[in-house]
Amino acid sequence: MRRRFSALTSHWHVPNYTLIGLLLILLMFGLIMLSSASSVAGFEKFDDPYYFVKRQLLYGVLFGLPVMWLLSRIDYHIWKRYAFALIVVNIIFLILVLVPGIGVELLGARRWINLGGILFQPSELIKLTFLLYLGLWLEARQKSRAIRDISTGFAPFMTMIGFLVLMIAGVQKDLGTMVIIAVIAVVAYFIAGAPWKHLAVIGAAGVAMLLFLIKVLPWFIPSFSYRANRLTVFLNPDLDPLGIGFHINQALLAIGSGGLFGVGLGHSRQKFNYLPEVATDSIFAVVAEEMGFIIALSLVALYVGIMWQGIQVAKAAPDHFGKIVAAGIVTWITFQAVVNIMAMLSLLPLTGIPLPFVSYGSTSMVTLLAAVGILINISRQTNQR
Repeated sequence: MRRRFSALTSHWHVPNYTLIGLLLILLMFGLIMLSSASSVAGFEKFDDPYYFVKRQLLYGVLFGLPVMWLLSRIDYHIWKRYAFALIVVNIIFLILVLVPGIGVELLGARRWINLGGILFQPSELIKLTFLLYLGLWLEARQKSRAIRDISTGFAPFMTMIGFLVLMIAGVQKDLGTMVIIAVIAVVAYFIAGAPWKHLAVIGAAGVAMLLFLIKVLPWFIPSFSYRANRLTVFLNPDLDPLGIGFHINQALLAIGSGGLFGVGLGHSRQKFNYLPEVATDSIFAVVAEEMGFIIALSLVALYVGIMWQGIQVAKAAPDHFGKIVAAGIVTWITFQAVVNIMAMLSLLPLTGIPLPFVSYGSTSMVTLLAAVGILINISRQTNQR
């Protein structure tokens, strides 16, 4: 068995240590900022100012890092064998969210499953399982050029996306996660060689779907009206500053208060029940307030560095499956970071998308670290020139 494994990995080389180093810096910075940003909320809700950071460290980082290391040592080609089974199991989890007694409803949405007292969010995991299945599916059609055909490429691709839109954006009311999955899928579809006319149709369909979910659906289902409110506030930030505009106004106040060098670590004023969701969606605003413009810009530079290293891995991947999966992971991390930061700067509507590796969320952290583990394994097998 050992000889077989040695023969299998004989062509492997050292991983992309720059990517690993940037990620570890981001993780350490994220834990420091989460400890500060969530202290008030943790003390008020759980009588423990370190409640959120301890759970992030225990369930996210200390569990996620071994998962990342393990997946970095497993040949990524093995996921071709299990991709379909993984996506089927994940879809079952998405359905179980709707079952009373299993699914958990928080903040008016059913997105979690209770596993022995630990909340698990299947819509986070499906970002990875769907990407793996999509990589397998696209690679097969890329080789046969079936990807360019409507019946064998475009139509099945749109059917898969439509099903996920129904399950995640429709049933679970998680439009932000669905947008991320759709962007990952479209990038993978493009890399696989999809015609530009197909991409144009997908873009038009995506805009139409967003308008339907934001503007039309709330007329029939009032519980979806929060999406229209977010768009309204984005177009007019001064509208109702104590109501639907409260969140973005407090975020902008926090960012503006930080100035060039910040008010100091732990000295945020906005985290004292002014800024909503300080541990998740709004943590970048706390970073800018406490650490200032220079450190906030350095955080952005970390994401740019991870993106650049990930692009190099994708370009040098030894096969189409590796290219598609690597590009999808890079798109996932980068797009999620861009959307979160731009929303806090009022350059995009609020979406509820967390900041990768910084915001609180055990399922999100473990899934992201698992994805990076696969990316590191691909970097071990890249074509070196």
